[in-house]
Amino acid sequence: VQLQASGGGLVQTGGSLRLSCGASGLDFSRYHMAWFRRAPGKGRKFVAVVSSSGGSTTYVDSVKGRFTISRDNAKTTAYLQMNSLKPEDTAVYYCAAGLRWPAHTTNNYAYWGQGTLVTVSS
Repeated sequence: VQLQASGGGLVQTGGSLRLSCGASGLDFSRYHMAWFRRAPGKGRKFVAVVSSSGGSTTYVDSVKGRFTISRDNAKTTAYLQMNSLKPEDTAVYYCAAGLRWPAHTTNNYAYWGQGTLVTVSS
């Protein structure tokens, strides 16, 4: 199983980025896909999750209204559209695949991508 996260970069406050997570080696349409992030000096925290069908999503309160998680099962790819970025969004973003719903903790996810760095300058 491989999850490949991409799309991170440096952006100014108020800017946008779209992260992608390409998956291979698993039955993608069975897995719920999540994004977590680890800010400097902090632990890995839940950001958003989309259900296996794409029909349901949940978000951490701090990103509601700014971030949108989605997926394309035909392309075995999950996305995180991030708008109105703030300096406090600066983190390494990780995608993860799991079978429990809804799940907001790392121990519920069996597979992880390598992370992509998002830096928001003030």
